[in-house]
Amino acid sequence: MKKFVLGVATTALLMVSMPRTVWAQSGLIDGQVTKIDASASKITIRHGPIKKFDMEDGMTMVFRAQDPAMLTAVKPGDKVKFDAEHVNGQFIVTTIQKAK
Repeated sequence: MKKFVLGVATTALLMVSMPRTVWAQSGLIDGQVTKIDASASKITIRHGPIKKFDMEDGMTMVFRAQDPAMLTAVKPGDKVKFDAEHVNGQFIVTTIQKAK
C-alpha cells in the first residue's frame, strides 16, 4: 500500500510541475485556417470535432481572436492546433499555433 501511495504522490507531483503548455497541448483542436479578418479580430477555421463544446462533427467556424496579435502567426491554408472558449455566445480562440 505504501508503494501505491508513493506512486500516486510522485505522479501528482510530476503533473503539477509540468509546464502549462504541456497540459494545454494535450487538448488542442486540429484545424486549417481558411480566412483571417485582422481588422475585426476574426479567424475562420475548418476543424474536426470539438468534444468540449459537444460538437461531434467537423465544420468551418468563425472565431474571435482573444489577442489580435495571434492572427499574425498564421495565414490562410495553414494547418493549426488551437484552443477556444465559448464566452457570452461567442467562440474565442485563446491559443493557436502552426501544426508540425
